[in-house]
Amino acid sequence: MKAWQTWRHITKLDPDKAISKEAIIEIAASETDALMLSGTLDVTPENLALLYDNVRDAGLPVTVEPATPSCARFEGIDYVFVPSVFNAGHPVFITGLHKEWALTETIEWDKVVPEAYVVLNPDSSVGKLTHAACGLSPAEVAAYAVIAEKYYSMPVFYIEYSGMYGNPEVTRVVSESVSKTRVFYGGGINSGAKAAEMGQYADTIIVGNAVYEAGPAVLKETVKAVQ
Repeated sequence: MKAWQTWRHITKLDPDKAISKEAIIEIAASETDALMLSGTLDVTPENLALLYDNVRDAGLPVTVEPATPSCARFEGIDYVFVPSVFNAGHPVFITGLHKEWALTETIEWDKVVPEAYVVLNPDSSVGKLTHAACGLSPAEVAAYAVIAEKYYSMPVFYIEYSGMYGNPEVTRVVSESVSKTRVFYGGGINSGAKAAEMGQYADTIIVGNAVYEAGPAVLKETVKAVQ
């Protein structure tokens, strides 16, 4: 078992958003399992590198979830979580960017963790960018999860509501449909109650916007709820 497979709580930080050194110290003290450097819009190798420099001494595993091949950083990174948006409206977000990445980059495959993504917030930046078909029933999302596990052998199925709190029934049905693929949930978790609700079904919860909107102190509450 790899280290990331034991993580229950990941804190997602956006390279396009400012965060202070004091906030990073609070994040490190929250007992979150890892940091994920990830964003959809205006993420560049430069601001990704700046964020990495700010968090690398926090004492936590650091991962990257690249929106584009140019942001698939390996140096100093524990894992690179690479999303394929299964419900995207264009194949470039399923395999197209990945093909370009394989053509142009030297990939450290031992650090790569493929993610089957389903985006469910049509108003989110990632939903708009990928033209995701967000009006899916729980059974339809679970069907994607089954395909991810049984057909593609994806180690992660990521339920992404990105900025809004989602439907716990979706997470429940997905968790019951897979046995080997780990279920990640992200979106709208800004309290211990929401963390506990989604955490009873998801293997790992991801907390991102709450760090910027409510402050790092909220992390302790969400970590405690799932640990």
